Amino acid sequence: MMVVMGEAQLRVGIVGAGFIGAVHARAARLAGARLVGVVASTPARTERAVAALGAERGYASAEALAAADEVDVVHICAPNHLHRPLVAAAVAAGKHVVCEKPLAVDLAGATELHALATSAGVVATVPFVYRFYPMVREARARVLATEQAARLVHGSYLQDWLSTAGDDNWRVDAQAGGRSRAFADIGSHWCDLVEFVTGDRIEQLCGELVTALPERLAGDDLHAFATRAETSAGAPAATSRLVDTEDVALVMFRTRRGATGSVVVSQISSGHKNQLRFEIALPDDTLVFDQEHPDTLWIGRRGPSLLAARDAAHLHPSAASYVRVPPGHPQGYQECFDAFVADTYQAIAAGSADAVDGLPTFADGVRAARITDAVLRSADAHTWVDVGAEPTEPADQPTDQLTGERDR
Repeated sequence: MMVVMGEAQLRVGIVGAGFIGAVHARAARLAGARLVGVVASTPARTERAVAALGAERGYASAEALAAADEVDVVHICAPNHLHRPLVAAAVAAGKHVVCEKPLAVDLAGATELHALATSAGVVATVPFVYRFYPMVREARARVLATEQAARLVHGSYLQDWLSTAGDDNWRVDAQAGGRSRAFADIGSHWCDLVEFVTGDRIEQLCGELVTALPERLAGDDLHAFATRAETSAGAPAATSRLVDTEDVALVMFRTRRGATGSVVVSQISSGHKNQLRFEIALPDDTLVFDQEHPDTLWIGRRGPSLLAARDAAHLHPSAASYVRVPPGHPQGYQECFDAFVADTYQAIAAGSADAVDGLPTFADGVRAARITDAVLRSADAHTWVDVGAEPTEPADQPTDQLTGERDR
């Protein structure tokens, strides 16, 4: 779908040209936008990124790109500690913003950015892209159709890319990534997803954070999911450094509508690449989704259980609309990202994020920051804590809209 603003093609700039910057760039081009420019962490990286991402030009700084007259929307894919100043600069210049999560390294920063974007009247979204799997939308439609609250919600998000002392990344450093790493990075995805699917809110929780590897080898500028063997040829010998962020988070919780639940979050679980899994026990059905097998949804029942496949002809319309390829052909993460960016641009064209059902906005970024803050408070105090609620939280059941490297 070609996205336009009035009669002009939407013009996009990307800050950050690592793994996730390339994902953003592909999605922007597929949505029909012009990739006007890009900026990376050094002039040399910016020059390479212009060619690699197909951008029209490179910018001297992120601030210059954010303020450029020829840019309509800024995608911020830089390390977490840079989100707050870069989003603020882009919003001050009247730009629409797509900002990687976490929205900021703390709740105060996320709240401030949401307020700035709201005041400026710009569309501002956060890539909680797992919402865009068709089978996730199918699960959501089935939950809402029951008109009954979930009884039990549990699951995990497991990775292994930081499972040895030789694995490193800027996210490990609290100064760049924020005080929480594993939970803020991937646990936030899980919580966003289950709140989105159930229409419920995590109200109280008890969290435990574990740093299983208190020292890691520093010295290589490893990007996300890279191994030292892939990047260390000819590099100087690595030195050991202390780690001040968690490898594992364990969280028990209670929801507003009475469900209990738990989630295990880990970046050190060997063999698990990106296993985001949730299980939602309703009075009559149990729904299970596993992101490493995203084309199916298990529906458990007292009688024969079902395994629903991604087939647009047999899905709820809200799920079928996100099917991109025929049944039996895998559809995965990049397609989710493509759908998220296309929906963001649709909201920009419409003038409001409210025009697109299920679009994750800065309000959802604040929600994730609020839950992360509660996990940190609970782990510090070794007790249950209240998550707290935003002053203007949406209704639980939005049924009326359910139709038919230094750079990352």
